[in-house]
Amino acid sequence: MRTNTNGELRLSDVNKIVTLTGWVSKKRDLGGLVFIDLRDRYGTTQLIVDPENQCYDLAVSLKSEYVIKVTGKVVERSSKNPNMPTGDIEVLVDELVILNEAELPPLLIQDQTDALEETRMRYRYLDLRRPTMQNNLVLRHKTCMAIRNYFDELNFVEVETPILGKSTPEGARDFLVPSRVHQGSFYALPQSPQLYKQLLMVAGMDRYFQIVKCFRDEDLRADRQLEFTQVDLEMSFVDEIDVQNVTEGCLKRVWKEVLNEDIVTPFPRMKYEDAMNNYGSDKPDTRFEMLLQNITDWANKLDFSIFKDNIANGGVVKAVVAKGAASKYSRKEIDRLTNVAKKYHAKGLAWVKYEDTLSGSIAKFITDDLLEELVMTLKLEKGDLVLIVSDSLENANTSLGALRLTLGNELNLIDPDKFNFLWVVDWPLFEYSEEDGRYVAAHHPFTSPKDGHEELMLEHPELTKAKAYDVVLNGYELGGGSIRIFNQETQSKMFKAIGLSDEEVKVKFSYFVDALKYGTPPHGGLALGLDRVVMLITKNNNLREVIAFPKAASAKCLMSNCPTPVADSQLDELKIKVNE
Repeated sequence: MRTNTNGELRLSDVNKIVTLTGWVSKKRDLGGLVFIDLRDRYGTTQLIVDPENQCYDLAVSLKSEYVIKVTGKVVERSSKNPNMPTGDIEVLVDELVILNEAELPPLLIQDQTDALEETRMRYRYLDLRRPTMQNNLVLRHKTCMAIRNYFDELNFVEVETPILGKSTPEGARDFLVPSRVHQGSFYALPQSPQLYKQLLMVAGMDRYFQIVKCFRDEDLRADRQLEFTQVDLEMSFVDEIDVQNVTEGCLKRVWKEVLNEDIVTPFPRMKYEDAMNNYGSDKPDTRFEMLLQNITDWANKLDFSIFKDNIANGGVVKAVVAKGAASKYSRKEIDRLTNVAKKYHAKGLAWVKYEDTLSGSIAKFITDDLLEELVMTLKLEKGDLVLIVSDSLENANTSLGALRLTLGNELNLIDPDKFNFLWVVDWPLFEYSEEDGRYVAAHHPFTSPKDGHEELMLEHPELTKAKAYDVVLNGYELGGGSIRIFNQETQSKMFKAIGLSDEEVKVKFSYFVDALKYGTPPHGGLALGLDRVVMLITKNNNLREVIAFPKAASAKCLMSNCPTPVADSQLDELKIKVNE
């Protein structure tokens, strides 16, 4: 039907007779000549229809998003457009056929649209016509191809694991699928292929990868979806560095092939404890400094009961310095920052402006000597703003970490063109769940303790470190992984440490535990969030920009309106009753 796409014609094609197809992007009637911008996913070509042409009246009748086919001669443009790859040429139309008409679209089909996100989601098939969205999907495709080629070259085998599996509700909520054949029983959609890929190591597959759909029934936000795609990998006879090297190589290949950028490897490594203490986050954005600083000793010298009482109860006082920002934040704006801190569980926010005179919420408690000490400790300069949180170590770190990112964005301290990769290592093996009243696995219950830490698992879970690692980019977790437990004894200790009884283990994991009896090799792996990788490659901050048909924040597909009720006959067949 077509000889060329709308993105490929150049000066070398002048005088060729071509047939093009696509959508009418713009139509302009200038002095009798009709100019048409014809668009497809490859680009845009300008068409000209002369008043003497038999199809002139048809061209005049065209409206936006009509689907047309034209045949004509490629000619050189007298007024070139350097912003278009096809800007040196145009096509003088000889024949025009309307393949399909279109109603007025509810949103602009162009790179920049003023449509609300709800409108974009409801008419997603139109939103995806926009060049920027099509480019995002193309880059996603190129990313997948680069990944597949990379792992194939390293002798990895892509193996599909089950979508219908066993529910093991540790972590996020499962999506359950009722069985018609085994009524009253349910499959679960996979949160990850974790156990299956470990079983593939037991099976001797040695090197496995998969680009796989996963599902978690959790609240949505900009970087979370109910269904998402992972780049899943697992390797036998490896240690942490082996897995990290392979992962770095994969990301290096993707950035080179998709963006033509060379990223530096190996990535820096940062201990989990250092990330939390210095950045207030387990996924630190290292594109700017502004580190958190512990000023507990100094704060304890103030005649300020809020600080003293907190310190006496085991709390800390920490600060972050916004260089030169004192004049940029009014009292009202600091109140806004206080709300940010409280959102992350801080009880409040103290502040000081170090200018010609000292001002702020705790200024009256700071003597000249203590001011001098604070200036030296924090390396203050005139014009600096100091934000202070007095709370538990966890709350102080997380709330100041959030403030750090807020200030970094508002003060334009973050270079959007930088890609700062790093590994966060030496994670805790366990974390305490207030909701469950017990320790739970920080990653998952198949993560191996660090060498020498196995004996701590039952007696001192809070001190136990894991052979776990997260790869982080610009404040986002790209993926996480670990070296796995590969013997029954250690696995049994892990289950016991997180409070699972022998009966619970048997019900949930018997098939996996049994497999450990039969010569399981040491193994480890990692899962990268493909959606998040592409989001960062395309310099977006919302996963919905790089997924063809995402769910809205309401957990609904606004286009199809799912989830929806089903017919009573379907429920009856499954022996399911819905309580009103």
